[in-house]
Amino acid sequence: MSQFSSFRRRWAREAQDLLELVLLPGAAALLPWPLGYRVLRRLARWPALFRESCEQALRAAQAHGLVGDADAWLHEHRLVMLVDHADLYLSRTRSDRWLRRYLDVHGEWAVQGQAAVLVTFHWACGMWAHRHARASGLHPHMLLARQDGGGYVARWVLRRYARARVRTVALADGKQVLFVPGSMQGLRDALQQKEQIIVVIDVPPDQVNLTAPQQVLGRTVHMPIALPRLAVEQRLPVTVFTLGLDLATGRRDLRLYPLGVQDDAQALSEKIFAHFERVVRERPACWHFWSVADRFFADLPAGGQRQP
Repeated sequence: MSQFSSFRRRWAREAQDLLELVLLPGAAALLPWPLGYRVLRRLARWPALFRESCEQALRAAQAHGLVGDADAWLHEHRLVMLVDHADLYLSRTRSDRWLRRYLDVHGEWAVQGQAAVLVTFHWACGMWAHRHARASGLHPHMLLARQDGGGYVARWVLRRYARARVRTVALADGKQVLFVPGSMQGLRDALQQKEQIIVVIDVPPDQVNLTAPQQVLGRTVHMPIALPRLAVEQRLPVTVFTLGLDLATGRRDLRLYPLGVQDDAQALSEKIFAHFERVVRERPACWHFWSVADRFFADLPAGGQRQP
């Protein structure tokens, strides 16, 4: 490939990132939300948006028998991505009044005033759950894997967007984000101070050091076990939460499932992933990681270690 062709492809990718991650969701977020959401619903019918990842996601979901109407599935998948990106800008520009107006809540966090683990998934749009947790008197720290930068090569806009999202999560929580590996002391300090840890647990096994087999969507996969083990060993209560999106109105639906203190890490992990399987089966287009599903459903974890 010539230098000019490489340069052109690079800037085409940057322009696409700018459009998908900043301009479209950012502009919609500046509008009154009912109007902004209608704009995003219309934009989600544009096949050029997120084309490559959407095509990969559709093929993976079809292979699992979780696609009825392909056009409707793709519309929902694009819409969820657009709203999830818009939430960065909404969270930075709206007060908690927005939360009270557009968020429906079912259940209780049930961990106020105590160290706890809060578990969720890369499903639908989770940003406003952080705001709700803080407004409910919690002091959560988001636990994230430290990125080595390899995914951002020649992706300046994406890198800046990712950094902005981490800062926005920290602002929403009111507490610093903890990165692993590297923040184990920060994790211990947070728990000692009776604060909470938020973990998004549905990550590919090649992103973690310790995994255990789980039944997910009829397949044996290897999912992270370190946090369930920590919760059991330190007698930490666990709450699973999901934040769904009403496709008709753009309202959010926060559902909280307190699991309490558990005695067995494998049993706890099974309970957590039962919630994951339920939401993915109910609204499969809302799972963000279909485009990398092959990394989840590989026969062996690529780099992760099975539990001894």
